[in-house]
Amino acid sequence: MAHADFLLDHGKTNIVGSFGGTSDLLEANPSTILDICDLAEVRLDLLPAASGTVKSSPWRHLEGTPLLFTARRIEEGGALALNAMERMALLHDVLDEAACIDIEVASIDEMKSLTGTLRLRGIPWIASFHDFKKLPDTRVLEDAAKQALDAGANAFKSAAFLHCPADVARLAEFQLADHGLPVATMGMGPLAPVSRLLCAQCGSVLNYGYIGKTPTAPGQWDAGLLKRAVARLAPFRS
Repeated sequence: MAHADFLLDHGKTNIVGSFGGTSDLLEANPSTILDICDLAEVRLDLLPAASGTVKSSPWRHLEGTPLLFTARRIEEGGALALNAMERMALLHDVLDEAACIDIEVASIDEMKSLTGTLRLRGIPWIASFHDFKKLPDTRVLEDAAKQALDAGANAFKSAAFLHCPADVARLAEFQLADHGLPVATMGMGPLAPVSRLLCAQCGSVLNYGYIGKTPTAPGQWDAGLLKRAVARLAPFRS
């Protein structure tokens, strides 16, 4: 299965449909999936690798759909306690089918060989940063975005738990700032739905919802609903 091309840039607000498990992935309708998202995320850490499911490529029926592959570290929401070498091996196995790859900012140093391979093969990658407890200080987010830029990432993604409306506003303000590369921001928790609309309106290049029955983050929208809602928003620039 050849990969479908996907371009990350400042000018487009994309919807990412994320699969929460193997059944959601297998049941996805290839003829309608691009009606609900622009990019489909396959979380390799959520698939039962021990049973051989990953090797059987349960996404094969989605040929023609741009696929984002992620093997999330357990410290940032991953389902399996995989070390960097194990996660790199999972990602290396799918490079021929990948339109995009997700690598955590915290894993950049450990995965330099993979980012080098991505650069040589022209496969874009996202440097991601997650905090399931709070929205970090803005300086922390700025430092993470700088690490992503310096490492050659094509975009920086930040997802954080929001506790109050002020957190929503601060995340949107971070989204509006110029960080030198495309940025994707989103909240988690009770304020996640409204934050994801606001951040999309402020220029978030990747806006995540779920496909199927299983959200992959607290407060996540259904991808189809998110795409329809975002389509009704007028872009906002400060």
